[in-house]
Amino acid sequence: MGAKDNKYHNNQSLWTELLPGGHHWSARIQRGGVLQLKALGENANVSLFCVNAEDKLEAYNMPDSLKAQHTAFLSTGHILASDLGRAMISIVKDDHGWNDAFCAPSTAGQIEAQFGTKTFQDARNDMYRNGKDSLLLEMTKFGLSTTDLSNTLNLFSKVQPDDNGNLSYVVSDNTDQIIELRFEMDCLVFLSSAPHALDNSKEYAPADIQLSLFKALPLGETDVCRDSCPQNQRAFQNNNRYYALTA
Repeated sequence: MGAKDNKYHNNQSLWTELLPGGHHWSARIQRGGVLQLKALGENANVSLFCVNAEDKLEAYNMPDSLKAQHTAFLSTGHILASDLGRAMISIVKDDHGWNDAFCAPSTAGQIEAQFGTKTFQDARNDMYRNGKDSLLLEMTKFGLSTTDLSNTLNLFSKVQPDDNGNLSYVVSDNTDQIIELRFEMDCLVFLSSAPHALDNSKEYAPADIQLSLFKALPLGETDVCRDSCPQNQRAFQNNNRYYALTA
């Protein structure tokens, strides 16, 4: 895809690295960056949590994000809003079309119940990891702990309810699907590619994820995320006030 076909970044990768299936990753990503996640296999899941890099008490807020945008999931045109009403991340591209915002990251007990146990002593880097512990390992690098972790966004994963409201994981082939996240705020972002909490696969085989960072293009007169609803426009206005002296 050429640069002229992409409205959100310059199509020139600043760096690319691999997030192996079942592993974890974190970084500080500056406002104006676009993080591209590409699923390299069919059973992808990436649990994401983020906080304001300058004020770690400001974090992604799932209830406010869903309520303000009148949705039960997040996809293209949606933002991840903070608990202070600011836009943290915009989802500018989503080949999957549905990212689960309800379920927490998988836990050690869930992974053991579904797949069994494989420890570092048994398998070294092929050990079975879970989403919650993986995210917390990354968060401790930045002085954060269990009390700082709230809801996550589970990229590449769809869940659906039955008539009684019970949620189940929808199996899909994610191979080569791309999700692009534009950062509207300097963020500490934490990722785990461990299986989804409701994944009922018989084998522990989470897909590898290719991560690439691009520079975002300036916002146009209209924007797929900012202008998708009045609440998002207000969130971007709050960002403008927050960054008024650094614009």
